[in-house]
Amino acid sequence: MISITARIGIEESEIEESFVRSSGPGGQNVNKVETAVQLRFDARRSPSLPNDVSIRLQKLAGSRLTQDGVIIIIAQTHRSQERNRAEALERLVAMIREAAKPPPPKRRPTKPTKGSQQRRLESKTRRADIKKGRSFKANE
Repeated sequence: MISITARIGIEESEIEESFVRSSGPGGQNVNKVETAVQLRFDARRSPSLPNDVSIRLQKLAGSRLTQDGVIIIIAQTHRSQERNRAEALERLVAMIREAAKPPPPKRRPTKPTKGSQQRRLESKTRRADIKKGRSFKANE
């Protein structure tokens, strides 16, 4: 069981990992060993995630989400398979944690008060008078 938040945890059996050869640092190791990790998590059909979290997670995944609702995370920055596995899992957990946060409440538009409207108009009038006083009158 991988703990995400106090209420959410996902089973390790829900995560599917496959290993491929990676590009990047590693010299001859890159050509011989499959160090890159391709992590797959079915966000749409996961029994561990509440429905609202699943929907937010799918929106958050963006281009990493397939048509079937599977999130694919590829990690290949490290030379070792273990570190890439840990990084991919870390990124998935961070994404689920972000989706678990409830969205902020919608802003309710309010009207400006009478006093604030009056102060705004008075300051505009004062400013206009100041600017009017600066004008050069050639015909006087």
